[in-house]
Amino acid sequence: MKMDQTPLYSIGTVARMLEVSVYTLRMYEREGLVIPRRAESNQRLYSQSDVDRLKCIRTAITELKFSIPAIKTIYSLIPCWDIVKCSESDRSNCAAYSGHSLPCWTYRHKKNTCAERDCRTCTVYTLSADCGSIKQMIQSSRK
Repeated sequence: MKMDQTPLYSIGTVARMLEVSVYTLRMYEREGLVIPRRAESNQRLYSQSDVDRLKCIRTAITELKFSIPAIKTIYSLIPCWDIVKCSESDRSNCAAYSGHSLPCWTYRHKKNTCAERDCRTCTVYTLSADCGSIKQMIQSSRK
C-alpha cells in the first residue's frame, strides 16, 4: 500500500480531525512518534500518512491503554536493519540496532547507512504509519 506523503494539513486542522489538542500533537512529535514536515515558515504540515499514523497512536492510547513509552518500545522492535539492509558494520555503529526503547528514526545516525537518509521518507518510517504493517515488519525478522 502506497502511503500519501503529501503535506496537506496544518497542526490545527489535524487536531480538529483527531479531536485532540495542538499541544498533544506537539508532544507526539517531541516523543518521536511522528515527524511532520515543516513549511518554509516553520509551520508543521501533516500528510494523510501522518494522520493515519496518529490515528493508530490514538487507538493504542485510548482503546488499548498503551503508554507513550510502550508505543515507542513497539516501534523500536521493528527490524529496521533488515528492512534497509544494513551491513554488519552499519549495525555495530547503530543505536537503533542495539537499543530497545526508541524507534530508529529518533536516533542521530552517525557512521552508518542511515546517516544520509531522510527518516520521513525511509521505508521503515513510512510503513509504520499503518498499524497492520508494524506487526508484519516485526514478524518478518523472525523468518
